[in-house]
Amino acid sequence: MDIDTRARKLFEAGVAAADPAAGVVGAMGWAAAEGPEPGGRWQVVALGKAALAMSAAALKALPEGTQALVVTNPENAETAVPRDGMTLIAGDHPVPGAGSAAAGRAILECLRALSPQDRVLALISGGGSALAVAPAPGLTLADKAQVSRLLLGCGADITQMNLIRQQLSELKGGGWLLASKAPVTGLILSDVPGDDLRVIASGPTVAPIGTRSRAAQLCRELGIWDALPEAVRAHLAQGGEASAVPQGRNRLIGANGISVAAMVAQGAQKGPFALEGDVAALAPRIVALISEMAPGQTLVFGGETTVTLRGDGLGGRNQELALRVACAAEAAGVTGDWRFLSGGTDGRDGPTDAAGGLVGPESCATARDEGCDPQAALARNDSYHALKAAGALLVTGATGTNVADLAVLVRG
Repeated sequence: MDIDTRARKLFEAGVAAADPAAGVVGAMGWAAAEGPEPGGRWQVVALGKAALAMSAAALKALPEGTQALVVTNPENAETAVPRDGMTLIAGDHPVPGAGSAAAGRAILECLRALSPQDRVLALISGGGSALAVAPAPGLTLADKAQVSRLLLGCGADITQMNLIRQQLSELKGGGWLLASKAPVTGLILSDVPGDDLRVIASGPTVAPIGTRSRAAQLCRELGIWDALPEAVRAHLAQGGEASAVPQGRNRLIGANGISVAAMVAQGAQKGPFALEGDVAALAPRIVALISEMAPGQTLVFGGETTVTLRGDGLGGRNQELALRVACAAEAAGVTGDWRFLSGGTDGRDGPTDAAGGLVGPESCATARDEGCDPQAALARNDSYHALKAAGALLVTGATGTNVADLAVLVRG
């Protein structure tokens, strides 16, 4: 097996280990143990990039006629097979739009219509923060979208981003628990490092991470306070403690660490560090490993990085990490054959049709031969076009799951 194929096969094994349907099936006995009271019914509400597979598995296990409200990304919704009892809404990602607002309204209306005798089965997966939004009173969809753009470009990690998002929303940080008179049981697929349930999809079925005061302080620390919409600054400046939320039942059914373990089971070794921090700092650490690796050795990594936006190019954190590794390896004069793959398990990296990148020793030279300067592309955050010129984009299509990012480093 050549090293390109090995890298791809390992990534595919990691994605396969995040099968959301299998996770739901395995947890349905626990979830259904506290069912509706007499006269009540189940209501499924599924949110995230794995919502279709998760809801399909749940509906098979629940009584015939159970209703499901399903919110997912457009790529998955376009190929969805209609099911009886399912209402499907396509939200927007990574920046919320009109579809996200429609999804947020639908979720709140659905939850508010339930009675104490009913039971909610909440199926949560990554991407939910943007796919469904319900701005807090006094805020607009445009405000939420602008905050998302600022957070995506300032180098904030996912916990910081979602702490702030929770304070601007009626859905996030336990919002589903506050909206529903019916008890809520959550099955959750993690796309965040550490698997903190408060962070995944901004924690709709758990208590919030922080307060408005902490969110305001964090915006100042991240350098985005002055760029926030005026209404958002006013909202956060009100301060105050977080509202108490009812208790929900929640269970984790899949995570990035499970996918990394599946890759290791295929003969790879777990890398010495996680995918975390800004890609500009992480890339040299990955390059330093290449010269230390034995021929044929393979390292795998999991996590989620950040990118600081300084230009108006096209790309995502996995594509920029891959391109930075290629450029850093070339600059360091790394010899021998190697491959580095970095990809999002959902099949989409940033606002592009690629999951990430797969680079090697010739990637930068090939891009230049095609008229694209990789270093100039990095300066404007245009990793997508540089990798495309190099023939190094990783394109998988929508996978129907999401457990953050996976990477593979292979020494030839």
